[in-house]
Amino acid sequence: MKITLIFFLLFAFVIRLNAEPLEEMEYILRFGFIKGGKATLIAENEKINKKSAIHYRMRGRTTGLVDKIYEVNDIYESWVDPETYLPVKSVRNVKEQKYRFYDEVTYDHVNDSLFSQKSGRKKVPANVNDLVSVFFYIRQNQYFEDLLAGKSIKIPVYHGDDLFMMELAYIGIETIDTKIGRKECYVVSPKVPKGKLLKGSNELKIYITKDANRLPIYAEFELVLGALKCELNSYKINGVNQMVKE
Repeated sequence: MKITLIFFLLFAFVIRLNAEPLEEMEYILRFGFIKGGKATLIAENEKINKKSAIHYRMRGRTTGLVDKIYEVNDIYESWVDPETYLPVKSVRNVKEQKYRFYDEVTYDHVNDSLFSQKSGRKKVPANVNDLVSVFFYIRQNQYFEDLLAGKSIKIPVYHGDDLFMMELAYIGIETIDTKIGRKECYVVSPKVPKGKLLKGSNELKIYITKDANRLPIYAEFELVLGALKCELNSYKINGVNQMVKE
């Protein structure tokens, strides 16, 4: 399991972002008392191939001592159709120490295919998503309500030149202390393969406020060496802070 997944899953349920207007979220990552990184997500309206699209841009990077030990600066981008919320184009730009990975993918949903700069054209299942667009697709197509009702959710996702099924599970409701006070939250767990970093395949928990905003306000990752905790630090609409303590 690479640290890139840790950064990305912070935004696994950014339910609020819809690019009308410009929105931005920032998370702080901590390992125990050590501040280890930041992750940001920006959503805005753009044109791609002269057509309207919503552009999601996620950046995860290490900071401080962790940055000196394991330097990470990863960027994921996705342009989605504002009507279907299916991806039109995605970019993955990974920089982890000396490791580099860059790829651009364009999607043809009419013919259920995609084109990767690294590996060429491929046939894919209908409604295939990239690793960023899949969660916005879930929100817009009412999958979140199905998830809360206990239904299984599986959606094809193309990532890193591989195709896999994204599976999500609903755990329950918990009340936690946050930067803006005590919040009752839905707890959701994305299923990922067990790897060298995670203790198991069910060790990711994302906390989403049980209110109209449904903010993904906190996350925990049970790692082999301990827990990595991620907390929403800033949420802005058109540059104005929306996080007010109740």
